Amino acid sequence: MKKTGKKSVRRKGGSVTIDDVAALAKVSPMTVSRVVNGHSKVRDATRERVMEAVRELGYIPNLAASSLAAAQDARIALIYTNPSAAYLRELLLGALRGAARTAAQLVIEDWDELDANGDRKAARALARSVAGVILPPPLCESKVVIEELVEAGVPVVAIASGRFNHDISSVRIDDFLASKEVTEHLIRMGHTRIAFVKGHPNQTASARRFEGYQAALKEAGIAPDAALVQQGYFTYRSGLDAVEKLLSLKQPPTAIFASNDDMASAAVSVAHRRGLEVPRDISIVGFDDTSAATTVWPEISTVRQPIASMADSAVDILQRTIRRKDTETKVVVDHVVAHQLVQRDSVAPPVATGRKRG
Repeated sequence: MKKTGKKSVRRKGGSVTIDDVAALAKVSPMTVSRVVNGHSKVRDATRERVMEAVRELGYIPNLAASSLAAAQDARIALIYTNPSAAYLRELLLGALRGAARTAAQLVIEDWDELDANGDRKAARALARSVAGVILPPPLCESKVVIEELVEAGVPVVAIASGRFNHDISSVRIDDFLASKEVTEHLIRMGHTRIAFVKGHPNQTASARRFEGYQAALKEAGIAPDAALVQQGYFTYRSGLDAVEKLLSLKQPPTAIFASNDDMASAAVSVAHRRGLEVPRDISIVGFDDTSAATTVWPEISTVRQPIASMADSAVDILQRTIRRKDTETKVVVDHVVAHQLVQRDSVAPPVATGRKRG
C-alpha cells in the first residue's frame, strides 16, 4: 500500500477503531464492517485493501459493536465452572430458552480448569468474539474476569451473585432474606439446635446465606454454637463430610440447613446410613430447588431460586443492552427476583417436642 502524506491514524495509547481502518483503506466504516464480518458483496480489490489496513493497524474486530447493527445475530457467551450438575442443568435450560426466543447465538464454555491467569487470558480472548457474557457463580465474583470484560466494553450480566456489582448488571435473589426465612421456618417448627452447612467461600451468596441464618437465630434469642456450623463447597462430597461431623457431635442438631440442594441430599444420605429417619429423627432443608431436592427420599424442603428464569432474564438484559442506540451511556441493571420456600417432607418438629411418627 502506498504511503500517503497524511498523519498516521493509529491512536497513541488507545485502541484502533473501525474508523481508523476505514480512513487508512479509504473506504466507509460500513465497508470495513462488511469485510471483517465476512460478507460476500465486497470487491476483491477493496477487501484486500481493507485487510491490509487491518493488518497494518493491528485492528481487532469488536463483535460486541458489530452486533449492534444486527442484534438478532448477537453471540452471547455463558461461562461456567459450577460444581453442581443440577444447578448447571437449570442454568443451561434457561439460557437456551432465552437465546431461542431472542434469536441470539449462545456460546457455552467451561473454564473449570483455569487459574486466575488463565481466566484473564480467556476473558480477553472472549471479549473479541462475543457481544455479551453471562457469568453464573462463581465466575460472577471474579474481579479478573469482570475487569477484562468491562474494559473491553462487553456487556456482562451476573447470575446469583450475593451482592450487586455496580460495574455489571445482575439477576439475583435476596440470599440473606431467603436464608433467614428458612431458618425462621425451622424455629417455628420447634428447632433450636439448627446446624448450618456453608457454601463455597469464593461466593458472596454463601456469606449472605450464613448471615441470614445467624440473624434468624439472634432474633429468636438462640445462642450461636460454632460446633453446629460446618464448611461445605456446594458439592455432594463436601456435604457428606460436613454432615458426618455434625451427626458425630455428642449433642447433634435436630435440623440441618445446607446451603444448596446437593449438600442437603448428601445430608439425607448420611442420616439414612446412620439409621436415622428423616424427618422424624432429623429435619433437613436445602437451597435452590434443583432436581437434587426431589431425587432423594424424602423430598427436601428448600428455597426455590428460579435459576432457569434468571438465566432467561439475563439473555433479555444483554439483548436490550446490545440493541441500545446510545452506546456512550453505560446502563447496568440490578434485577432482584422473588424466591419461595418450598415445603416438602424433610421437615418436622423435633422428637423432643413430643411429636412421634409411626
